[in-house]
Amino acid sequence: MSKLPLVAVVGRMNVGKSTLFNRLSKSVKSITSDYAGVTRDVLKDVVSWQGRSFELVDTGGISFRKSEDPLLEKVREKALKTLEQADVVAFVCDGVVGVMSEDREIAKELHKKGKKVIMVVNKVDNRETMQHEHEFAQLGFGQAVTISAEHGIGIAELLEAVLHNLPAHGGKPADEAGYKVMLLGRPNVGKSSLMNALTHQERSIVSDIPGTTREAISERIAFYQEQIELVDTPGIRRKRAVEEGLETLMVHSALQAVKNTDIVLLMIDASEGTLVDQELKLGFYAFSDLYKALILLINKDDLETEDTRKGLDTELDIYKHLINKIPVMHISCKTGKNVGKVLPLINKVWDRYKTKISDEELSHLFISNMQKKPLMHNGERLHIHRAYQIGSAPIKVVIEVNQPDWFGESQLKFLENLLRAKYDLIGVPVKFVVKKQS
Repeated sequence: MSKLPLVAVVGRMNVGKSTLFNRLSKSVKSITSDYAGVTRDVLKDVVSWQGRSFELVDTGGISFRKSEDPLLEKVREKALKTLEQADVVAFVCDGVVGVMSEDREIAKELHKKGKKVIMVVNKVDNRETMQHEHEFAQLGFGQAVTISAEHGIGIAELLEAVLHNLPAHGGKPADEAGYKVMLLGRPNVGKSSLMNALTHQERSIVSDIPGTTREAISERIAFYQEQIELVDTPGIRRKRAVEEGLETLMVHSALQAVKNTDIVLLMIDASEGTLVDQELKLGFYAFSDLYKALILLINKDDLETEDTRKGLDTELDIYKHLINKIPVMHISCKTGKNVGKVLPLINKVWDRYKTKISDEELSHLFISNMQKKPLMHNGERLHIHRAYQIGSAPIKVVIEVNQPDWFGESQLKFLENLLRAKYDLIGVPVKFVVKKQS
């Protein structure tokens, strides 16, 4: 995939950058809130407009002043690095309050860097009554594009301005990612560390502070000639631990990302020697309800003791009806143990997830086995007349039967076990659709 031009959305906190990002982004969503500094990691998505594409980046509230808070300093440094790489900068200000001292400070730095800058004045729902328009001209970036990110006003004009400022030969339509992989788990299990290891960059900010990753963030990588979109999500806590409004939004962001992915990497902490019910519920939900491929990664293998391993093995055995269907790998993001095996495993699971089986093979498998071992309901025999696959990623199989109401959970489990015994389906779910013989 050729490198796309980079368009960075910058501005001080709470001017509506995340709302604008969400307005332009199709898949990646930034949390919008009245909390200052909600966006920490750099969020990216590809935006296409009139046959050209660019990579849009939400930098968070950028500041050119060093912070004594180590986490905020990491946020600041990441935003500045993104700014250095940008081809075009969309400098967002608040049209309601006018120009603030921080806006002037950002403008001064942008002039120093010599970037192509589009002045964007947000929160202007009625352009004729904008009171502060003359103030923004003083920042030295020419005519401002006035928008309301919340209501979609002026967005087409902003996109036109972006295209006008893109490099002449950049921005050809982008290829879609082959598939999406998301990292899921509780806070501090190592999701961000794994994301950085797989992308070979500090894509996610890593910190011991729970809740450092606040939004689902994504990055594309190439592997085996396939474009993979990796998504790092906020840590999911048990409901009773979710108290403040921001964390509720973080949980919603993660769960929404599950629905939009293909493969889930569920990470747990080996050093704790125990499972939290919430972790396995996430796995069950993704695998059994949403039919997402699932891989279990047990991180912090370097901190595991004989006692914690025994404890974890005992608890995993309780859930063996799920665990037996998925790959389980022990890794250590700190030492690098097995981290190099994660992408090959993902690729293998993806191949299984898009498995296609011929109608003839499916029908023969089910009908012949039900002749050897008949399934009964109230003394009457169940019959499958025909079976065929209507979808892959996930695998979706239709069975035409004599009495659909007789095919409940145990009967479908029997058929699923037949499939799993014959085909390598470790890590992938199977969805059945039961129909009356036509």
